[in-house]
Amino acid sequence: MLKSIRHPLSALIVALSPVLCGGVCKPTVLGGGPKPERIKVPEGFHVSEFAHGVRTVRAMAFSPQGIVYAGSNDEGVVYAMPDRNADGLADTVIVVARDLHMPVGVAWHKGDLYISAVHRIVKLPDIDAHLADPPAPVTVYDGFPKETHHGWKFIAFGPDDRLYVPVGAPCNICLSEDSVFASITRMNPDGSAVEIVAHGVRNSVGFDWDPRDSSLWFTDNGRDWMGDDLPSCELDHLTAVGQHFGYPFCHQGDTLDPEFGKGRSCAEFVPPAAKLGPHVAPLGMRFYRGNAFPERYRGAIFIAEHGSWNRSRPIGYRVVAAFPRPDGTVETEVFADGWLEGGRAWGRPVDVLELPDGSLLVSDDAADAIHRIAYSKGP
Repeated sequence: MLKSIRHPLSALIVALSPVLCGGVCKPTVLGGGPKPERIKVPEGFHVSEFAHGVRTVRAMAFSPQGIVYAGSNDEGVVYAMPDRNADGLADTVIVVARDLHMPVGVAWHKGDLYISAVHRIVKLPDIDAHLADPPAPVTVYDGFPKETHHGWKFIAFGPDDRLYVPVGAPCNICLSEDSVFASITRMNPDGSAVEIVAHGVRNSVGFDWDPRDSSLWFTDNGRDWMGDDLPSCELDHLTAVGQHFGYPFCHQGDTLDPEFGKGRSCAEFVPPAAKLGPHVAPLGMRFYRGNAFPERYRGAIFIAEHGSWNRSRPIGYRVVAAFPRPDGTVETEVFADGWLEGGRAWGRPVDVLELPDGSLLVSDDAADAIHRIAYSKGP
């Protein structure tokens, strides 16, 4: 059972939110369909449309049969987008699952598609061969909390052949007696042997494993209502099972929480590998393993920043590249932007996914589209 302690200001904001925001506070997002021509990328890169009409599209996964699968949020469906001729454009968009609760995360594993649905993990067996007649979802695990605040989940299989599933904090800032909140867990493919591998993670909606040493890197969204410029969202690096990354006691590695940080020290926790900026909302992230992009991007991490929703001047709404260095430091730079124009956004990047040809897909849940970024030396 969830028992939490909430900051009085947080409680007041929650109480007033229906009045101030009509129920849910949202950024000014224009939407209106994909506009790949407005996305700015470095010289030599080109943006095109991979798929459109994929409403509230979120996390993505790739099948060796040339099929991109994607979850959704409000739509409650899972999409399959085959690209049989590998021309960088989906042949069609097929709905392979319906009526699921926030099926944000998808992970393809040995012929089956695993899907997150708040407290459940389900799978579609042998899905590649049954796009026209998809099987009913089979429950793999149903023991996660049912709270929907940060209840959507990105999922992925690690090099250890186990499924990694984050469990976000059920609030903006609170301390729960149930240690599964604000964590990253993992389990066997059959749903057994669930364990926590990382603590103090407020809300991770993206992670990947370092091709150099198979260690886990993940994004984490910082708390709200500490002002426009605090705290920073994070890129974190797990080097040992059980490490604690600070939430709710310490934020961005060096800032104690006004309430929960009393009597604590940030030195108790693992600091972020990189600060990504306040309220930029980093979600999906992947290491670039291909060789189609210029040399400097090989081994870099591409991160989709969904964008701020409660900042007086919005930021984020872009894809950044992070470059891990041998000494443990990380440099970051903007790779693709243009979703945010004059304080308004026409789209919101959610996830990134590398295709076999080395191009990069970017899902966009505001434009209901998936963009494709490719590189060519010619004009």
